[in-house]
Amino acid sequence: MNERLDTAAILPGLQNPVLDAQRIFRSVLAAISRPGTVQALESVPTPVPLNPASMAVCLALLDYDTPLWLDPAACAGRGVREHLRFHCGCPLVERPARAAFALVTDSSALPELEAFARGSDEYPERSTTLIVQVNGMESGGGWRLRGPGIPATARLGVQGLAESFPAQWRTNHALHPRGVDLLLTCGNRIAALPRSVELEA
Repeated sequence: MNERLDTAAILPGLQNPVLDAQRIFRSVLAAISRPGTVQALESVPTPVPLNPASMAVCLALLDYDTPLWLDPAACAGRGVREHLRFHCGCPLVERPARAAFALVTDSSALPELEAFARGSDEYPERSTTLIVQVNGMESGGGWRLRGPGIPATARLGVQGLAESFPAQWRTNHALHPRGVDLLLTCGNRIAALPRSVELEA
């Protein structure tokens, strides 16, 4: 996209880009390697409707080589596109299936998971990672999770996703090693649902 940037809408980024991004990345990795746990991330300036955790993940993981899809609610936010393009350099795509990452700020309107890239048998890593903002999130209740990184079972309570989400996730999990991965954010906190994890509502 060759749109001109509205620099007046751009907020500051990470204070120490290298060290801060490394800390955020370690927290994201901890969430992915221990599904069901909730990690706190750096507090960063954030354009509405993004939350601080979503913005921190974007600043740490996105770059010019990671196409990003934004949901309509994020696109409607003043300065979101400019902020992400300026600080991350990521190209913005119109179709979810073309995205390496997808940012969903309205969890109630999350598209069907099959709308995103799910990789192939030869290249399962060529799938979309979804960053999904939810209304609430806590360990110890809600869904029961099983899979790699979980000693027996873990519990994760999430508010804001559609009732059909667990069924969609079962279909996604059945595709493993293909399938999408989710990073769930709420405030400045994050939890992960890797495609390898089985979910029971």
